[in-house]
Amino acid sequence: MLFLDFEKPLEELHNQISKLQDISARNKVDVSNSIRELEAAMETARGEIYTNLTPWQRVQLSRHPERPYTLYYIENIFTNFTELFGDRQVKDDKAMVGGMAELNGQPVMVMGQQKGVNTKLRQLRNFGMANPEGYRKALRLMKMAEKFNRPIITFIDTPGAYPGLEAEERGQAEAIARNLFEMVNLKVPVICVIIGEGASGGALGIGIGDKVVMLENTWYSVISPESCSSILWRSWNFKEKAAEQLRLTSKDMSSFGLVDDVIKEPLGGAHAHPEAMVATLKEYLEKTLPILTAETAEKRITNRIEKFSKMGFYDELTPEEAAS
Repeated sequence: MLFLDFEKPLEELHNQISKLQDISARNKVDVSNSIRELEAAMETARGEIYTNLTPWQRVQLSRHPERPYTLYYIENIFTNFTELFGDRQVKDDKAMVGGMAELNGQPVMVMGQQKGVNTKLRQLRNFGMANPEGYRKALRLMKMAEKFNRPIITFIDTPGAYPGLEAEERGQAEAIARNLFEMVNLKVPVICVIIGEGASGGALGIGIGDKVVMLENTWYSVISPESCSSILWRSWNFKEKAAEQLRLTSKDMSSFGLVDDVIKEPLGGAHAHPEAMVATLKEYLEKTLPILTAETAEKRITNRIEKFSKMGFYDELTPEEAAS
């Protein structure tokens, strides 16, 4: 079990429990009462820590290496998943996964960024940073879903679209912009779930839907705290301050009206109790999908356009004010 820097009290208690369990196993001594006391203390400490998380701590949780990734949710929420590959233009992008599946017997199309669960797979998956062919693959699957009238569910977890020279040469910006345009006009229901990092256009490229929701300990912003800090203060040392100023947490996004719902995570985060997180997310999808499916395609498209058109804050000047 990996503990983050703000979880040091939990790590100390965990180590004490491990030592007692080792003593019990080697010496055949009953220390169950002591272990129960430490476990109770650990739960109390966890509650105190997770009740007062800072924005930067939530960013850290969203990046936890043991946090469930897209394929984990696909494999544990859906059945009969058949992965599809390639954009039919360049190649298959391993950072973007997707395919056909069923949710309680209902055919759906699922897709999302996949980071990889170990060093080798993270390199293979390019750390969840998709190239243009990844977004074109996603669009190909969306169009297939529309053709066969399958609802679409996307899982967003990326530090951003891949910023390499080759990606720009192959049209990274155009690929993402095309997805934004096409997703607004899809005739089938679309649910987008931010399960980790939701950074910049890399997240938006599969993030336009009838429902855009965030797990509790995730973030959604045009820029990461580290990059923001390096631009404003010429150093990454102000990343905590940047995270606070960016207002990037699920609570902030909900208050701004940029996401529709926030799904609560188990105490300790999704990585601490992945099965419980899967159950909660599956329940949300089971509840939401029939509501969206009951609407007409025209109604869904109109609602999508109105929702995204109203986002943001602005003031209109009268001609006289503009002239002055």
